[in-house]
Amino acid sequence: MLICLTANHRNASFDLLEKLSVGTADVAKSLVAESDFVQGAVVLATCNRFEAYLDIDEPLTAGVTLAVEQAAESFGAASGTDVAELRDSLTVLCGDGVADHLFAVSSGLESVVVGEDEIAGQVKRALSTARIEGTTSSSLERLFQRAAHTSRGVKTKTGLGGAGRSLARLALDLAESRVTDWARTRVLLVGTGQYARVTLANLRDRGVTDIRVYSPSGRAVTFAAKQDLVPVPAEGYLEALATADVVITCSTVETVVLDAAHLAAAMELPGAFTRRLVIDLGLPRNVDPDVSTVASAGAELLDLETISLHAPLDELNAESDARALVDQAAAEYRAGKAEAEVTPAVVALRSHLFDLLDAEIERSRARGEQATETERALRHLVGVILHAPSVRARELARDGRADEVFAAVETLFGLGAAGSAAGAAAAAGAAAGAAAPAAHPIAITPDLDAPRRAQA
Repeated sequence: MLICLTANHRNASFDLLEKLSVGTADVAKSLVAESDFVQGAVVLATCNRFEAYLDIDEPLTAGVTLAVEQAAESFGAASGTDVAELRDSLTVLCGDGVADHLFAVSSGLESVVVGEDEIAGQVKRALSTARIEGTTSSSLERLFQRAAHTSRGVKTKTGLGGAGRSLARLALDLAESRVTDWARTRVLLVGTGQYARVTLANLRDRGVTDIRVYSPSGRAVTFAAKQDLVPVPAEGYLEALATADVVITCSTVETVVLDAAHLAAAMELPGAFTRRLVIDLGLPRNVDPDVSTVASAGAELLDLETISLHAPLDELNAESDARALVDQAAAEYRAGKAEAEVTPAVVALRSHLFDLLDAEIERSRARGEQATETERALRHLVGVILHAPSVRARELARDGRADEVFAAVETLFGLGAAGSAAGAAAAAGAAAGAAAPAAHPIAITPDLDAPRRAQA
């Protein structure tokens, strides 16, 4: 059974999301290795969400409760977050709600900027990391691969795909009121990862040509060579900071790369600019808020929390089309999973009938009878007889009536062992779609956004 623990920009503060993004990389591995319930784990940590997708082997609500508690305590301890605060900020999804949610997330429908470009790649990298760490499972693989397929469909078939949306673009849009001429603006870019590349593309779209890049991890020279930029060495960081109109930080390091001390030291250098805009896209945050206290620098800080407050309203038509595609993909995923649940019963039935046929043919051969054409005709007949029940079994599974298939196979053909095994799988699937008891300390719901969609 799959469950998802999610804290995002809708139900958690950016301070909490920042804490959760630090020190939790190894928690998924320890959960899988040490838990009695968790069989797989994929962690998705971005600038506006932290989510853990877990595959547990216990369909009962008690198993869900224990797995959620164990995960919350592990993530809280790793990130230095108070577990009670974490519980208050987490929403837990289970069963079909997990697929609905991930498909919407990977398509950019749950982001600060609806339809953002980066999220699909972040979801893909989360799965790749789980593969490397050995924490994924077959169920999580199918879920995340289907989510990737869905996000590609949304991008190509709706208006969201061509919008080129991202937090970087939104941040620069907000900076328009402070920057009078992008072509004459000197920019210092701190970071060389995916966000740096996206930010660079957006800067060039605005006509910025004077861009220098600094990397806290020492990758500036390589990045600058590929992107035709001027690299800033470690010893030149303060000078570059002093002579930048706009400083954009988007590094993945877990320490602050710009604070009041850096800025104060930069202002002591000859030729230092007296005003600058600092845009912090890092999570954990790259810039200490105290930079705004350096009066001589005239620094204005634009961070993720401020940017999120100015996120544009959804483009209703594009979002509506995208949600329709996501809902359709989620329905197909659920139907496919339901069909898979009755496969053991169908296989058992086919095996049973063909075994009976083989036994009868063998007895006929033992009597010296030779009837090759008759054998072929009989095998074809059995296949024809099995076709309608097999199709009907899949239809019943899609309608949530898989238990009737198992009961029929066991009652009519006495296939108790196969029926029981399959029935257990169906029971697990049914339990996966049920919410855990209301007494659970963390809110558990089958669909995080059902109320919001109902209002649309």
